[in-house]
Amino acid sequence: MDIGALLTSAGINIAICVVLLSLYSILRKQPSNVSVYFMRRLISEPIKHSDPFRFERLVPSASWIVRAWQATNEEILAAGGVDALVFLRIVVFSIRVFIIAAMICVFLLLPVNYYGQEMQHKQIHSESLEVFTIGNVKEGSKWFWTHCLALYVISCSACVLLHFEYKNITKMRLAHITGSPVNPSHFTVLVRSIPCSQNHSYSKSVEDFFSTYYPASYVSHQMVYRAGRVDKLMKDVEKIYRKLKTIETQNKMSSTPGCLCGGIMHYFKMLKKEAESVECKTSSDRSQPSQTDKERPAAFVFFRTRYAAIVAAQVLQSSNPMLWVTQLAPEPNDVYWSNLSIPYKQVWLRKIATLLGAFVFMFVFLAPVTFVQGLTQLDQLRQTFPFLKGILKQKFMNQLVTGYLPSVILMLFMYAVPPTMMLFSTIEGNVSHSERKKSAGIKVLYFTIWNVFFVNVLSGSIIRQLSVFSSFRDIPTQLAKAVPTQATFFTTYVLTSGWASLSCEVIQLFPLLCNGFRRFILRRQEEPCSNHALTFPHHTEIPRLLLFGLLGFTCSIMAPLILPFLLVYFFLAFLVYRNQILNVYVPKYESGGQFWPVVHNTTIFSLVLTQVIALGVFGIKRSPVASGFTIPLIFLTLLFNEYCRQRFSPVFKRSPAQVLIEMDKQDENWGRAEEIYKLLRTAYCQFPLLSLDLSTSQELSMAGNSGQNKDEGSSKDQESHNPDLNEIKLSS
Repeated sequence: MDIGALLTSAGINIAICVVLLSLYSILRKQPSNVSVYFMRRLISEPIKHSDPFRFERLVPSASWIVRAWQATNEEILAAGGVDALVFLRIVVFSIRVFIIAAMICVFLLLPVNYYGQEMQHKQIHSESLEVFTIGNVKEGSKWFWTHCLALYVISCSACVLLHFEYKNITKMRLAHITGSPVNPSHFTVLVRSIPCSQNHSYSKSVEDFFSTYYPASYVSHQMVYRAGRVDKLMKDVEKIYRKLKTIETQNKMSSTPGCLCGGIMHYFKMLKKEAESVECKTSSDRSQPSQTDKERPAAFVFFRTRYAAIVAAQVLQSSNPMLWVTQLAPEPNDVYWSNLSIPYKQVWLRKIATLLGAFVFMFVFLAPVTFVQGLTQLDQLRQTFPFLKGILKQKFMNQLVTGYLPSVILMLFMYAVPPTMMLFSTIEGNVSHSERKKSAGIKVLYFTIWNVFFVNVLSGSIIRQLSVFSSFRDIPTQLAKAVPTQATFFTTYVLTSGWASLSCEVIQLFPLLCNGFRRFILRRQEEPCSNHALTFPHHTEIPRLLLFGLLGFTCSIMAPLILPFLLVYFFLAFLVYRNQILNVYVPKYESGGQFWPVVHNTTIFSLVLTQVIALGVFGIKRSPVASGFTIPLIFLTLLFNEYCRQRFSPVFKRSPAQVLIEMDKQDENWGRAEEIYKLLRTAYCQFPLLSLDLSTSQELSMAGNSGQNKDEGSSKDQESHNPDLNEIKLSS
């Protein structure tokens, strides 16, 4: 590939970005697209739709870029939570480290590579991209010390910035734990694999076990039930509520009676009757003996203090590790209820099955990757398809096929990966949405690194790819030979999968089409509820950022020409993701930056891989001095990783007892115990409307029977004085 093919690919992607970003700046101004581009703001604050038509709506503008740039970290934290802020720190880290890499590599290594051999150079637009790589430097050259120096500068800068980010994100996570409102998950333990007893139910077993072994700290528990008729009734009631709310709003605007028969009917009163019928039905079902059969061997157990909960979650409860399995419960909105019914003994089998499925999918994906790499080899393409010789003689078609088409085809194939990995993570049996996304993100990360980097580097044919691994000693040498030659493909991949994907991200093509179909085909003008709001796709965006980081590190000293294009991607990502977090995505749960250790470990892997490849290149180029200085750098990087693993990583796995005990003492001093116990009673509701009916252990140890009856009476009185209470329950 020559410079002309690279510029052709860059020109096409720049045109796509300009068109899509301009179209976005127009579409976001249209009132009918509020639910697409301002969903988070639509939920948090009312937005007027009666603005008169103005010509400015049809004129592209960069106002959204200015607002995204001016947003503070406090605004990002309020809009997207700690997870959103940590994600943006990944982008900021990438910008900082690759600015340093671009400065030293473009201004120092690029001239060394270009003039590495005595040869007659062509005009710049006709030059092959290989003359800008380390492969153009002749063997035994004394200029390899510049590459070794650049490698040291990049590695040291990355480690310093990683330490800075790890330290700040750890503080951010601890501040989130101590500064956030009372979190029910801190007092709750999820118990699975409850042993079955013929004498009594699962609920009775849980109560007896924890009353016996945790008498001072056990409060109550909430069983997990098999979703059936109650779940269907709840969904039907929620649909009725949405329809009636929309009709009543329209009737208020038109000042017409709300009943089709001519009378006036209050729809929320009718809804209240519906809710009462569901509740009566459930109460009658509960009185039947079959209710015990609906219980699943899983429960949420509530404790008096955070420290008691974390101790119960981490210790082994039984001599049989497969019984009474405990872990800290996820946040109430984070619970993935359907997977709680999976028997715990099946979980390890499911993980093995999904792992095998991921491996099979990964090797099946070798076929399209090999086909893509065949397009970059022009000579092989002419031999395989002789009828293309005439077409490929045209300069523009030649540049289009070799410079733009391969990366586009690979990107289209890659769109099938995240849904497949999300399906595998669901089958695994993860009990929370955040765990499911994290597991899917790790699978997508491994998949993309393997197929986009290693398979493309070692490609040629499937037989050759498999034969490479017959001798593991030759892997560094094979990588050292292949990475400089494949750097041109990686550059075009950054343009296509990076720049264009950000433009597609900001325009939200699929939600935009759904919104148009709903408004103009189905003629439904009401705005969608919060249940249809999108959450941030960490499982797709984090692997993409880390893949581009790996490409940047490995190609920095091999082919520095990739760095300017990579920097443009990260700067554009900074603006696009800030805009999406502020306006589009709605956080439904919070993990406290739980994915940052994955980011750190992947960055360390990228650094070590870069150093190993550089060591192989220096060996091939017969530069013993550069090779000798590279070996200590590998050990220093691994030593730094071990330090971070010991210093920061435990905070992301377990909460510090010191912090939890201080929070418990603070709650005790402020007299918040009763408030917390009441919160725990209704926090984990599998069926929100029927939270009080489905709780099998609602009696707290600190309250007697009279106190419980008094609470029930006061709640009934509150319901009688507040006719909209059922509306609030249903809307929750």
